[in-house]
Amino acid sequence: MRERISHALGRDADEQTLRDTLKQQPDNVDAAIALARALLARESPDEALEVIDTVLLTVPGHLRALNAKGVVLDHEGRHHEAQALYRQALQTDPANLMLRNNLKLSLALDRKPAIGNASLQQPQTDGRHALDRSR
Repeated sequence: MRERISHALGRDADEQTLRDTLKQQPDNVDAAIALARALLARESPDEALEVIDTVLLTVPGHLRALNAKGVVLDHEGRHHEAQALYRQALQTDPANLMLRNNLKLSLALDRKPAIGNASLQQPQTDGRHALDRSR
């Protein structure tokens, strides 16, 4: 029980540290992605999108931030919106493997009900690891 409480308090402290960092450095994409990952892990995708949108206001068109937003949208099943972001970012850097792979995954997730491939569902349902694709 103590361990669980300690872990929960540590997570909140980490989130607060990331929020403080973003207040001081609103263009800190690394902090925004880390905070969004933490928010997804505790099932707060709307907050994660808000964090990414805020950093995108400061650094519009940042490829990693666009990718992170796409990942959150894919996590929420909003694949068409995610695909539009990946394509937008790919116009800037067509050879970017991270974006190309996430676009392919998003397209596969979008077709998942027709394909029925359960292995493709993991990134969508596991928010703790979803934003790892943003690196």
